[in-house]
Amino acid sequence: MNDVFVIQNQLGHFWGKKKLWVDGSDGRLVMRLKHRDEAVNTLFELSSKDIDLRGEICAATLSNRGEPMVEVSDIPLPMVPEEQPAPVSNEAVEAVEAVEAVEASQG
Repeated sequence: MNDVFVIQNQLGHFWGKKKLWVDGSDGRLVMRLKHRDEAVNTLFELSSKDIDLRGEICAATLSNRGEPMVEVSDIPLPMVPEEQPAPVSNEAVEAVEAVEAVEASQG
């Protein structure tokens, strides 16, 4: 049996292996679940975190390379904000400078 289950949202995006929505253009990134009950559990967990999610479980046939063959979504993926480093407080900078001054005076 070459069928697997994938989770698709209301925008046509698929739940990915990296726990992010993907558009389906690269089948390697789409999470594939061997058993339907695994897909149901995953969809339940996703919908409990996102009340606006309208997902469905779809059967997908695997390609010769073992990737699910799915229809690519026409709707672009939302931009994921890049993680910004936390701002450094003046107190932290002053503490580092004080330690460096002490080390410089001792050496």
